[in-house]
Amino acid sequence: MEETNRQRKIAGVLQKDLVEVLQRAAQDGMKGVIISVSKVSVTADLGVAKVFLSVFPSEKRDEILEGVKSNTPLIRHELSQRTKNQLRRMPELLFFGDDSLDYIEDIDKSLKGEDENPIKNPEILPRRQKR
Repeated sequence: MEETNRQRKIAGVLQKDLVEVLQRAAQDGMKGVIISVSKVSVTADLGVAKVFLSVFPSEKRDEILEGVKSNTPLIRHELSQRTKNQLRRMPELLFFGDDSLDYIEDIDKSLKGEDENPIKNPEILPRRQKR
């Protein structure tokens, strides 16, 4: 099912404001960590927003993701304050880690010859799982 214009607009507003909230939090407590919101998708009833976070360095992804999940009520409150003139109701936020950069980096290394050649042996590339 295709996203409606309303869903896309709400996702865009949430993504823009989430970036600001999370980057400010990263500056305050975590030096040398970059958090970006790679995608936000909102359900048809506008009740749930799935947020995909990309973290650099990727070794800290799980730690950062757990911290963000534990602070979801605070993040949701901050977002509701920022979007109170645009949204009637703040959707529930579900946070997921985005591993697409790691996947691209693995392919890039393989193509440069730093790893075994995936063209000769396609079984070495990890399969991406659908969510």
